[in-house]
Amino acid sequence: MEKRWGKKWALICLFLFNWARNVSSLSVTVSDMECVYEYVLYEGDTISGNFVVVDHDIFWSSDHPGIDFTVTSPGGNTVHSLKGTSGDKIEFKAPRSGMYKFCFHNPYSTPETIAFYIHAGHIPTDHDLAKDEHLNPINVKIAELREALESVTAEQKYLKARDTRHRHKVNETEIQ
Repeated sequence: MEKRWGKKWALICLFLFNWARNVSSLSVTVSDMECVYEYVLYEGDTISGNFVVVDHDIFWSSDHPGIDFTVTSPGGNTVHSLKGTSGDKIEFKAPRSGMYKFCFHNPYSTPETIAFYIHAGHIPTDHDLAKDEHLNPINVKIAELREALESVTAEQKYLKARDTRHRHKVNETEIQ
C-alpha cells in the first residue's frame, strides 16, 4: 500500500514540476523588434498566452499603427500573426516540438512596455502515463485540471495587465 502511494506522489510531483517549468511571464520594452523564445517538448502541445501594451492609451495617438506580433515554429513557418494591436490572447496547437519564437515589432521609435505571458501545456496520452490502470484516469484528470487552472491564471494575468493600462489612462485623464 505504501509503495502505491509513493508512486502516486512521485507522479503528482512530476506533473507539478512539469507545469511550473512550462510557464513564462515577463515584461519587455519594445522599441523596434524584440523576440522571446520558448521550447515546446511535444508536437500537438497547446501553446497559450496573452500580451498587453501597458501604456498605449497614454502615449498612442489615433494614427499609431499598433504592435505587430508573430509566432514562428522551429521550421521557420509563421504559426500565429497579429498586426496593429494593443494586446490579445493566443492559443494554438504546436505543429512540431522545438524552439518557438514570439516576436513583437513596434513600428514607432517610442519604446513600449508589453506585459507578456506564455504557457506550453501538455496533456499526456495513455502511452505517456504509468501503466497502472488505476492511475490513468487520475493522471488524465490531474493534467486536465492543471490546464484549466493554467487558463484561469492566464486570464487573471491578462486582466491585471489591462487593469494597469486602464489605471494609467484614468490617472492621465485626472492630471489634465
